[in-house]
Amino acid sequence: MNKFFKEERLCSKKSLDLLFKKGSSFLLYPYRATFVFDAQTHKFPAQVVINVAKKRYKHSNDRNLIKRRTREAYRLQKSALLYEPLGGKEQLLLLGLQYVGKEIYPYSFLEKRLAQLFKKLFTQIDNEGN
Repeated sequence: MNKFFKEERLCSKKSLDLLFKKGSSFLLYPYRATFVFDAQTHKFPAQVVINVAKKRYKHSNDRNLIKRRTREAYRLQKSALLYEPLGGKEQLLLLGLQYVGKEIYPYSFLEKRLAQLFKKLFTQIDNEGN
């Protein structure tokens, strides 16, 4: 389950509009996470979009490097830290990860921060649910 399938990527314009208009967000540097639950059924419990601002990183190779590192960290941690806690939910989690860091960090730092982000995500979900 360590693959990052096309069905796990958030590409639908309708879903993206829902995520960024009605979603809740929080900041855990260097990421801003935006999330919302959607009623549609899906093969995977979550869909994710990874975004790096062109305004901050002018060169595409810098943006692509950050996206590759983030995707790899997500791919390796999703099953244990995201899918298992979401197992009982009937809804689809739409997740947006925006990189807001001012510099390009090494993979090990991004991996640790993404793990912390998943933990904070579930505390936010629990707070909104109660």
